[in-house]
Amino acid sequence: EPLSHPENRFIKRLFDILVSATFLCTLFPIILVIVTIVTKLTMPGPVFFRQKRNGLNGKEFYCYKFRSMKVNADADKLQATKNDPRKTKWGDIMRKTNIDELPQFFDVVMGSMSLVGTRPPTVDEYKQYESHHKRRLSMKPGITGLWQVSGRNNIEDFEEVVRLDVQYIDNWTFWEDIRILFRTVWVVFAGKGAK
Repeated sequence: EPLSHPENRFIKRLFDILVSATFLCTLFPIILVIVTIVTKLTMPGPVFFRQKRNGLNGKEFYCYKFRSMKVNADADKLQATKNDPRKTKWGDIMRKTNIDELPQFFDVVMGSMSLVGTRPPTVDEYKQYESHHKRRLSMKPGITGLWQVSGRNNIEDFEEVVRLDVQYIDNWTFWEDIRILFRTVWVVFAGKGAK
């Protein structure tokens, strides 16, 4: 696999740190102020939400997000639906625009995640994995990935998600990461497949 080579892992990690640190030091503080104000005005409770996920080789870590659900929502078992009653109007906007995902840049800096990779499953989801599903965790999970830019939530067949993840892992290149990042921006602004 391309990422079995130390120089490739170094390039990917260096890029992750540079991009994430730049974002966190420039745009994120402004976004944080706006999100905090609107969240406090529209739904009581904390601004941030954390959820235990499984990352590289199944290792557990905490994934951080801006909270888009009501405080009493059972987030560990949430299923994103169009009319989920646990979401507020502001939370729905954050989910559709992926603003809720932005705190994951901290996970990238800390080394639990990468900018581009596979999506980390919840602990309950991971417990249901068959052996071939675990191959998608042979690299660090990402904020975005091939699955997200190939249909996102419109792809309901988990085996198709696994196929796309394995395809990404087996064919990784630095330039493929760049392409996926640019496609992610387009997908987010076009609102394709978001729920």
